[in-house]
Amino acid sequence: METDRSGETAVKIPETKASAKGEAPLLASSKSVVEQPKRGWKKGIAISDFLLRLCAIGAAIGATATMGTTDQTLPFFTQFFQFQAQYNDIPTFQFFVIANAIVAGYLILSLPFSIICIIRPYATAPRLLLVIFDTVMTGLTIASASASASIVYLAHNGNPNTNWLAICQQFGDFCQSVSGAVVGSFIAGVILMFIIVLSAFALKRS
Repeated sequence: METDRSGETAVKIPETKASAKGEAPLLASSKSVVEQPKRGWKKGIAISDFLLRLCAIGAAIGATATMGTTDQTLPFFTQFFQFQAQYNDIPTFQFFVIANAIVAGYLILSLPFSIICIIRPYATAPRLLLVIFDTVMTGLTIASASASASIVYLAHNGNPNTNWLAICQQFGDFCQSVSGAVVGSFIAGVILMFIIVLSAFALKRS
């Protein structure tokens, strides 16, 4: 308590904890409100990544199984003289089966890392690792599918300039199966590209 020259008395009021803190609790609350939608957005991308990986696994396994089990024998020849078409008769189709099997195996092994990204949406290390390997597997998938697509085109249409005949007129079931396998592989490649775009977008906003 102090008394000035005019005779008036001034009383000092001690500063309370609430006034000392000011609006700090309100600022912390508003910060948590702002960060919560961001965390939900990151988690939504991670969940989409996981679901897309499941779809890519199905497409890659389907393409591998379809190509690997493709076999047709023309019925109008004896057992000593037959025309038979198998995937392992063509090296490109062998590469297709091996490549898509590798991609399917990688996608299965990548699921735990995708789950980590769901649990920890702000973790950049597992997401960056997935982006690197996803890019490699996308290139492998598209390369095998494109190479096999060129063989399928020749099987359907042939090439008169080089006297390559269109074998799909005789081996219709074989060509139908390998065509479906190639389409499935392209679908897996497109899904992987979409996964890479999502992951890169999430990393950019980190």
